[in-house]
Amino acid sequence: MENNKPKYHLFKNTQYAIEGFLHAFKTESSFKLELLTSILIIPAIFLFIDSTTHQLILLATFFLILIVELLNSAVENVVDLVTKDIHPLAKSAKDIGATAVMFSIILHTICWAIIVIN
Repeated sequence: MENNKPKYHLFKNTQYAIEGFLHAFKTESSFKLELLTSILIIPAIFLFIDSTTHQLILLATFFLILIVELLNSAVENVVDLVTKDIHPLAKSAKDIGATAVMFSIILHTICWAIIVIN
């Protein structure tokens, strides 16, 4: 069996990452929406939050949403590649990925609430 893994090359891997980002932006509406919210979220973090530590927490949890969304999209693509049938395991994989995205959004929201209340 032939290995499908390319050799590591910094510039080539960066190109793959950019291609992945552009593909996700073009094809994944949830990722696009979350990325577009950054136009409001990131300036709000720096305008309304004074503590550098709190700013870092909010930035990290916001980027966590984007990261989890990308991983969820990757899982969905692999599931779609493997089967077009409606299968309980395929549904479960997609639902679990969606749950991970939801938990990352809840985490970010809780961080905002705690920081703003205090």
